[in-house]
Amino acid sequence: MKYQLDQDRELSAQIAGEIRAAIISGKLIVNERLPAESELCERFNVSRSTVREALKRLAAQNLIRTTRGATGGAFVNRLSYQDAYSQQITTSTLLLSMNEISFETACEARFALERACIPLAAERRQPDHLAAMRAEIHRQGQPGLSDEVFCASDVSFHRALVDAADNPVISYQLAGAVEAMQPLMNMITYSERDRTRIISLHTEITDALNARNAEVTDTALNALAAYTLELARHATQRHQEKSAAPK
Repeated sequence: MKYQLDQDRELSAQIAGEIRAAIISGKLIVNERLPAESELCERFNVSRSTVREALKRLAAQNLIRTTRGATGGAFVNRLSYQDAYSQQITTSTLLLSMNEISFETACEARFALERACIPLAAERRQPDHLAAMRAEIHRQGQPGLSDEVFCASDVSFHRALVDAADNPVISYQLAGAVEAMQPLMNMITYSERDRTRIISLHTEITDALNARNAEVTDTALNALAAYTLELARHATQRHQEKSAAPK
């Protein structure tokens, strides 16, 4: 079957889209070998270089893998949630950086998503999850800790909280919220925040999870969200005052 491509759009992107659609629909199954480059060239009526560019796009998305040799070629990959995390994070970061998303909107979305996983986290959390969260709390309290390391620890703490829900779909969906939105919030609020207060709230969250108390966990996380918004308003006000001051 030959495909008629739109010559006014990037050809390799269209080819990659067609193959991606075949994988998603199940027409191409895991470990199935894709048609040879020559066959794809004929099917789409394009050059070999265009086909190779399309395959590179698919490989970059972990949808296919390529091997060399007589039995080599391009094969449909089994995409894992772990493999997809980085792509989800990158996409979320780009969306936030390229669009005019207010801090309040990002904060609302980020905490709403995380709070949604609390009932499962309270029910399913394991000792390893609690240990990871307490390790980050301990790290955050170390004297002389740089803002960069504190921010990274903050992200790791919330990553452990999300993973405590023990649901790979939830962890994947929240990867962008935690790994993209959280650093953005840290970047805006780090100069205003009281580390002691954040550590206290993190401790409340961890203790509540340890007790499997979803309601108290939710209350503590809600308090953290409110404090984050408060910090953002202070940071914005200070920036505006500094900009308005005579030079």
